[in-house]
Amino acid sequence: MYKSKRIIVVDDEPIVLSTLKMLLNLEGFENVGYFDSPKKALEDIKNSKPDLIMSDFIMPEMNGIEFLSEAKKICEDVSMILLTGYADKENAIKAINEVGIYKYIEKPWDNEDLLISIRNGLERSGLISELNQKIEELSAAKIQLEKYSHSLEEIVMQKTADLVESNTKLSAIINYCADGIIIVSSDAKIIQANPAFENITGLDSHLLENKDLHELIFAQENSLQKIINDKKEVLLRDAAIKNFINDKKIPVEINFAPILSDKPEEETNYVGVVRNVSLQKEMDRLRDDFIATLTHDLRTPLLAAIQTLQFFIDGSLGEIEEKQKTLLETMKKSNEDMLGLVNALLEVYKYESGKLNLCKTTFDLKQFIEECIAQIKALADKKEIEIKTVFNETENSQLTADRNELRRVLLNLCGNALNHTKQGGIVEITASNKEGDLILSVKDNGIGIPKTDITKLFKRFSQGTSQKRSAGTGLGLYLSRQIVEAHQGKIWAESEVAKGSVFSFMIPKALDEKTLSYTK
Repeated sequence: MYKSKRIIVVDDEPIVLSTLKMLLNLEGFENVGYFDSPKKALEDIKNSKPDLIMSDFIMPEMNGIEFLSEAKKICEDVSMILLTGYADKENAIKAINEVGIYKYIEKPWDNEDLLISIRNGLERSGLISELNQKIEELSAAKIQLEKYSHSLEEIVMQKTADLVESNTKLSAIINYCADGIIIVSSDAKIIQANPAFENITGLDSHLLENKDLHELIFAQENSLQKIINDKKEVLLRDAAIKNFINDKKIPVEINFAPILSDKPEEETNYVGVVRNVSLQKEMDRLRDDFIATLTHDLRTPLLAAIQTLQFFIDGSLGEIEEKQKTLLETMKKSNEDMLGLVNALLEVYKYESGKLNLCKTTFDLKQFIEECIAQIKALADKKEIEIKTVFNETENSQLTADRNELRRVLLNLCGNALNHTKQGGIVEITASNKEGDLILSVKDNGIGIPKTDITKLFKRFSQGTSQKRSAGTGLGLYLSRQIVEAHQGKIWAESEVAKGSVFSFMIPKALDEKTLSYTK
């Protein structure tokens, strides 16, 4: 608003200065400086750029024209008004021409005319300031445009060189990549293939072009079409590609991903990375042979050793001394621990190889949890730990899952909770229904787990935390994860050091509130 803009008033007559001050105050001008000395006014002008300067003509130190000339040197574009008597009109006109003042006003002045001149002067200063700013901006833009015009050709040449270099690198990566790479159209036709894919199929690029993907890749029924329909990134496992030279099927893994375009109307193409997993399959076969050997060569003699040691301990082969009995029991326990490790490794193998077939039945959830609690009650009583159960809309639910395998998970979680909970603590088992999904949680108030250790819990041979290590094999939570994922579920942990942990797992769409009827 113009009333807040800076005005400088200079007049050596106190009555004139007082009159102007009263007039401007009544009009609401807020930022006005009043001076009876031109030199003092010049000092102020240097420190704060004014928007309007109003000066008397006849003054002792310097006249108005001299003062305004000096002020003009400091702020060139400010509007200036000269107050002059009738006899000084000629000098005022000279000031307009030489100094470039905005206007002169004769004394005595009309207040309304003076105020109009002040407002117009302030507006003029504002317009000149805006104009100068625009001129500066245009000048800067012109300089920038000139610089850009001069360097545009260099930029284009550099960008073109960078693009050629990128394309060269990309072509080298594609052509020399050990994995096959293909570009596929939305109707499953091959558009482009790299040399590695040609080697897998035994066909040259011109024979592969426009070939239907279904003629080359053998996978689960409709899986290829589903990838194209869903337009999502998918890893296709257990697939095979036909080699047209030896007519063999080569096992592969293929990672498909859509090539997204900014133009929705364009058809979506797909890139597929094909990895030959023949060596991996051979390693799996060797592992199977190793597991078979392990079963025969380790489990059988361990069982025989345990049974033999038991004969000695229970006196079937004659009386033995107490020291001998203690030694034999230690040997038996070591063999049993080794047998437990062998059995755990066999369980891991069954899940990882996909050779375990879940035997799903429908059973009462509450009864299932109570049976699990009964198995661990002796350990809980020994440590005076209370086991609580909470059923959130699940007390009358029926659960469909592999009962034995799920029991293994719950017992493992409860066993861990009891082991890590101090004497007199509490373990709480909660069963919740989330839109048909079962969520089972085991909460304890034990030592807790550091955040850095939580991500390691469900990996092989993870033994407890950095605070306390378990004496087990480190396969319990790993097996639990395998079992839950075999049910298409997930398992996770939440914990806070010194406050306790919550281990939970979810089995999707496993609950049914209906009462089952059994036919004998």
